[in-house]
Amino acid sequence: MPAIAYLNFDGMAEQVIDFYSEALDAYEVKKVRFADIPQDPNFPLPENELRMIMESAIEFAGGKIMMSDILPSMKAVTGELVKGNNVWISLVFADKALMRQYFSNLSVGGHVIMPLSDTPWSSCFGLLVDKFGVAWKFNSDADLFLDSVMSGKK
Repeated sequence: MPAIAYLNFDGMAEQVIDFYSEALDAYEVKKVRFADIPQDPNFPLPENELRMIMESAIEFAGGKIMMSDILPSMKAVTGELVKGNNVWISLVFADKALMRQYFSNLSVGGHVIMPLSDTPWSSCFGLLVDKFGVAWKFNSDADLFLDSVMSGKK
């Protein structure tokens, strides 16, 4: 089973799911709200939390991203959600037209760090942070580069 990027949000997961599904031409979108599962009558969730996303997955072009909301009532356990720079979603496709399409779609309302370009390590590489603060890395030749460098180390 491949590793899957899992993203947590502060009550905006549904917006993110909708945006990513469209931007990445998702062919399958699954989402479950907290209201969709049996609730403990001794600890009922408030209405605003019942509408939040408990679990979701979007699948696109061989990739998959999962995400959910962190409930305000759970922050005493999970801690506050902090946007950080320690998680990147890396898209590695040989299809440069698809890379350009995804890059363009995801950059809407976000910030392009490095436009898609030819670099010494990739014929199509770029970096951006989308409007939700999630960092994306595009690299059409990641596997070729890794194999090339690793073969020289043997």
